[in-house]
Amino acid sequence: MTNKRLTAWVRGRVQGVGFRWWTRARALELGLTGWARNMVDGRVEIVAEGPEESCAALLGLLRSGDTPGLVDGVSEYWNDPKGGLVGFVER
Repeated sequence: MTNKRLTAWVRGRVQGVGFRWWTRARALELGLTGWARNMVDGRVEIVAEGPEESCAALLGLLRSGDTPGLVDGVSEYWNDPKGGLVGFVER
């Protein structure tokens, strides 16, 4: 099982609606480490590390339409894990 680092940027009405909390809960259920933070342009940035399958599952959940708020789109970037992350936090 290969570990990966997923960085995702979520656009839409995703701030002030519990989106980061929801993302954290899903990431922890999938055994991922990382963080989710609000960006000044209204997007939420998510960095998650762990098994590639688990990262892909989180990405699928972000695009599922079953999130808090309203997701208009998700951009993604994959690379090798950097490590050093503990738990999954809201920033």
